[in-house]
Amino acid sequence: MDTSSSLLLFSFFFFIIIVIFNKINRLRSSPATKKLNDHHVISHSHGPKFPQGSLGWPVIGETIEFISSAYSDHPESFMDKRRVMYGRVFKSHIFGTATIVSTDAEVNRAVLQSDSTAFVPFYPKTVRELMGKSSILLINGSLHRRFHGLVGSFLKSPLLKAQIVRDMHKFLSESMDLWSEDQPVLLQDVSKTVAFKVLAKALISVEKGEELEELKKEFENFISGLMSLPINFPGTQLHRSLQAKKNMVKQVERIIEGKIRRAENKEEDGTVIAKDVVDVLLKDSSEYLTHNLIANNMIDMMIPGHDSVPVLITLAVKFLSDSPAALDLLTEENMKLKSLKELTGEPLYWNDYLSLPFTQKVITETLRMGNVIIGVMRKAMKDVEIKGYVIPKGWCFLAYLRSVHLDKLYYESPYKFNPWRWQERDMNTSSFSPFGGGQRLCPGLDLARLEASIFLHHLVTRFRWIAEEDTIINFPTVHMKNKLPIWIKRI
Repeated sequence: MDTSSSLLLFSFFFFIIIVIFNKINRLRSSPATKKLNDHHVISHSHGPKFPQGSLGWPVIGETIEFISSAYSDHPESFMDKRRVMYGRVFKSHIFGTATIVSTDAEVNRAVLQSDSTAFVPFYPKTVRELMGKSSILLINGSLHRRFHGLVGSFLKSPLLKAQIVRDMHKFLSESMDLWSEDQPVLLQDVSKTVAFKVLAKALISVEKGEELEELKKEFENFISGLMSLPINFPGTQLHRSLQAKKNMVKQVERIIEGKIRRAENKEEDGTVIAKDVVDVLLKDSSEYLTHNLIANNMIDMMIPGHDSVPVLITLAVKFLSDSPAALDLLTEENMKLKSLKELTGEPLYWNDYLSLPFTQKVITETLRMGNVIIGVMRKAMKDVEIKGYVIPKGWCFLAYLRSVHLDKLYYESPYKFNPWRWQERDMNTSSFSPFGGGQRLCPGLDLARLEASIFLHHLVTRFRWIAEEDTIINFPTVHMKNKLPIWIKRI
């Protein structure tokens, strides 16, 4: 189905959803809508101003135009048009919700760094149903801080990074040994397969065999529902996805029971070093971290990890294929490292990969241009004033990161792939936030960089390649239209 047909079909279904769920009545009675007139008055006063903009058509708002732009070669055109008309922060109405949209780096950072008294996570209805109320992606307060802290510490640990290196070496070798020079390698599929194996082992120590295949099959069914219609009855995608999650939760609960049983049989004791995220959470004494909560959240944690790392890897190869100078320099850097290790007889450690300066600049530039996460949504719990703007209680806030990363105000020639720009530039600025920010900053940030570094190292030190022409699709998730076929030649 071509893009225009998909867009029309999606738009039609979106309209039906809104009618079915009686959005008109809900919007009329919502606190955000009731306060709209008050905020229009504020915008004319000398105090903080309510962002200008348009709520679009009744019921559907500006959703159709937003989706149309998202499917185009210039997804940020929806934002660019309104930024010219209303400024970098403006009001809109997308996906059935009154929304303040921000393309301002400082405003985005302020919102993302706010605590749950001001802003809480917001996701479309389907995503909320699939994740559940106890998801780490939705919960707030002390439980979120505890969970995020435990998981974050483990994901940043040298122990896990060393395991990731070993696993990536193993899985990449198994895959690359089978690559043929007579047919294209679908790089996006390869990176997804390898990344999922690494992720499953890091979370729940599932590594191979039927258990892994069952998990992968159910997970694919699960994530297929993330952008589906919010209608749950037998035969719908949402229903199938919810059933798939139940099956995965049961599988993880069996793994948890097995870990506990082995510990009770003294095959393992309490002093054993945690091998995965489940081990870390089971060692915590909090009564709130039930086995069911842990199992559900292992599935939810697979969502960002499933797409972000493979997309980062695939886009890096795409951009390098289109930039011979950058590819030559990255290859030279990695070949030197390989030769040095062969000379000394030492293995490659995780800090070897992360210390490759140009490789890290390539990854950073890929994150900026590729925008694996195009935006982050929050919901205002009270009226919040930021940089002279009022974000009303009950309104959704969309920090549109892509517009910031491709804004000529922050970056010279923003649409040009230029890793050298990071030689003098600091990454710790409000204008660079590829993984969000604040208390909910992705805990797997370092691992994403590490996995991408390892993949690129193996690729450039073992092969030369030519990439076929392919197109980046930016909605509903970032991916390559044809999975980025490359024709390889072994060195």
